[in-house]
Amino acid sequence: MSLIKSISGIRGTIGGAPGEGLSPLDIVKYTAAYATLIKSITTRKTRYIVVGRDARISGKMVNDIVVGTLTGMGFDVINIGLATTPTTEIAVVQEKACGGIILTASHNPKQWNALKLLNENGEFLNDAQGKEVLRIAEAEDYEFVPVDELGHEFINTTYTQKHIDNVMALDLVDVEAIAKADFTVAVDAVNSVGGVAIPKLLRSLGVKNVIELNCDPTGMFAHSPEPLPENLTQISDLMKSGKADVGFVVDPDVDRLAIVMENGEMFIEEYTLVSIADYVLSQTPGATVSNLSSSRALKDVTLRHGCSYSASAVGEVNVVTKMKETGAVIGGEGNGGVIYPASHYGRDALVGVALFLSLLAKSGKKVSELKKTYPAYAIAKNKIELTPSIDVDAILEAVKVKFSNETITDIDGVKIDFADSWVHLRKSNTEPIIRIYSEASTMEKADELAQQIKDVITSLVE
Repeated sequence: MSLIKSISGIRGTIGGAPGEGLSPLDIVKYTAAYATLIKSITTRKTRYIVVGRDARISGKMVNDIVVGTLTGMGFDVINIGLATTPTTEIAVVQEKACGGIILTASHNPKQWNALKLLNENGEFLNDAQGKEVLRIAEAEDYEFVPVDELGHEFINTTYTQKHIDNVMALDLVDVEAIAKADFTVAVDAVNSVGGVAIPKLLRSLGVKNVIELNCDPTGMFAHSPEPLPENLTQISDLMKSGKADVGFVVDPDVDRLAIVMENGEMFIEEYTLVSIADYVLSQTPGATVSNLSSSRALKDVTLRHGCSYSASAVGEVNVVTKMKETGAVIGGEGNGGVIYPASHYGRDALVGVALFLSLLAKSGKKVSELKKTYPAYAIAKNKIELTPSIDVDAILEAVKVKFSNETITDIDGVKIDFADSWVHLRKSNTEPIIRIYSEASTMEKADELAQQIKDVITSLVE
């Protein structure tokens, strides 16, 4: 059993003793702590909190406990039912709610679930707020309301359509061009809420030919739910048969978008953001942001448009903060997470699908031809395990000194930028591990760079 407590929410495996997994008692504890925080920080005069969930098997059980706890804390709950993470974020804003809870463990397997916690802007809690939720929970520093002050539950299942309407209304979504292109589009939604939202969006965009794979929202994931190439053999085989122009794959809560080319090869998750940013910048020049572990290709494309790029610490909340600071018109993360402020400040695969299809339709190219127009990079993800007695922070500081002649960024671990490559070192918060992300022109060179850094760390340890 596993229970992971972090500033971004609480996630764990279903079952087991309290404190060892995401048990009903743990759900009550952390929901009550969240409600206590929201009472202290909200500027809203309402007492609404939005709750949405993905299609996990445990979803209804977790949902019932969360709703009951929130009403027990005196909040009225707007239960939007099966909904994507970005749909829930949009609902918080439209309902002028005090906050929102998304019940999803994102790309984790079916035995997992989680509480993702939102503020009144439909955005994730910041570092200080997340830590305060953890403090309140551990101290059990919350209090339930008397009977006359109990909240109420309101069911509202209209938000998937409202989200689609929001996407359709975006200036850069060209419905006419998409419909005219007469695309055949394949979708793999891993049997979660994307199976409802993405096909419905595509048909609203004028896509008549939609091939649905794993679009029944049963929570019985047809394959490992993280949209990585090794998990996407079914849609890859379909694309190789020439049956579709493009394939879209989403994770269970639909905030990440992976694209499969017409030849069955992966477009690569990093290039979801790169391609969509290229389209957005061609229409509305402005700043861009991604995190330190994302591909340099976004910076290259941004500079190509004569615009400015900034990097943030890893984590959606950090990307959003930097986007607001720089007034970015587009941003996100290299895991297929597109954040488009014209819609809202959250990773959104629906927005990604609509903008990518607009780009594809206007380009007149095949997806594989479009891919060739972007800088070619490969990212390798490695790690080095150390003994618990080793001071990881001291090792990172020593690495920074050793490579002081290069461009160093240390807002989140240590990133070393070389002329034609980079490496990013981050320590794990839960174990004595340094994660090593490296990017170069080929995977072989990226792995070689990672090995060089591993050798340096090993020598420093010795």
